[in-house]
Amino acid sequence: MNAISAPQKPVYAMSMLSERLQILVSPQQKRRLEAEAQTRGESVGELVREAIDERYGGGPTRAERMAAVERMRSAPVGKWFMTPEEINRAHEEEIEEEYPDLFPPHTGEK
Repeated sequence: MNAISAPQKPVYAMSMLSERLQILVSPQQKRRLEAEAQTRGESVGELVREAIDERYGGGPTRAERMAAVERMRSAPVGKWFMTPEEINRAHEEEIEEEYPDLFPPHTGEK
């Protein structure tokens, strides 16, 4: 059985990315970015996001990511993870607590 290797960098889902940034680089910088992206099998955008996270922080460190992977691997199934339905209900409850005036109290009737 093959072991699943831990990710080496943050994974960005497209839904997480909402801000567009346009920058100008020299032709040499562009060539270096494109060559590195091709070598890694990543996009230039991924390289830029990784460089931003490494230089200015904002993302978990590699050690923090590895520790999180180990916690997930060792967690008993069903104990720490919620089903999609449980996540939706927990979210609804948090919203109701945050904005009680927008939601009438539950009466137990449907």
